[in-house]
Amino acid sequence: MTGKLKPSVCIDAVFGDLSVTDAVKRVHDTGINAFEFWGWWDKDSAEIKRARDNHNMAISACCTKFISLVDPAVRSDYLNGLEESIVAAKDLDCRTLISQVGDFRKGVPRAEQHDALVDGLTAAAALLAGTDITLVIEPLNELVDHAGYYLIRSDEAFQIVDKVNSPNVRVVFDIYHQQISEGHLIERITSGIDRIGHFHAAGNPGRHELDRGEIHYPSVFAAIGETNYQGYVGLEYWPVEPAEVGLKRIRKWFE
Repeated sequence: MTGKLKPSVCIDAVFGDLSVTDAVKRVHDTGINAFEFWGWWDKDSAEIKRARDNHNMAISACCTKFISLVDPAVRSDYLNGLEESIVAAKDLDCRTLISQVGDFRKGVPRAEQHDALVDGLTAAAALLAGTDITLVIEPLNELVDHAGYYLIRSDEAFQIVDKVNSPNVRVVFDIYHQQISEGHLIERITSGIDRIGHFHAAGNPGRHELDRGEIHYPSVFAAIGETNYQGYVGLEYWPVEPAEVGLKRIRKWFE
């Protein structure tokens, strides 16, 4: 379809019952040469690097610590966690840190929480300045998976990134989540592509293989391929068939 898009496998989702060593080998054996994972703090960094190097792989992304960005009372905790995550990302040669933003604070005006997000990410941008690491904030769906979460729509995520105005702060556009939250995927993706630093993908409904469900990923990927996007598409789903079978089939969309 396009030579621009690069697949990456989220080993915590696709191979969650395996060790890092075994999961990375399975990814490599499918012909995909990048992987990502959630928390760096609950894994052995030496094992991660050994598995990466043994198979000549790349680490596309991992997460920073899950601390609210819409609550100023814990902002210092978030920033301390981000500092730790930057150190970890440099050690792992991982250039993308994924950040959730926290749940909606009941009784607090949404505009106030929006501003808190901007202020927190502005402080985060100062920590990221001069590095080659990008922090990407993640809108999620509240209808199926994340009831009570603050950031649901991509347009607000893009507005926040515009206000922060840093090359080190972008959006992770999770195609599965945004199909549930808002739809109109291709228009939203292509109009916001300059603010997107990473993609996630899964089939809907069910969050299984990409070719199960209502999202026509070949069309979505073709549209992304016509933009200037050069990053990864993280395959973050829970397989219903042997994982290698689905990954080999999906990999052909990236050739």
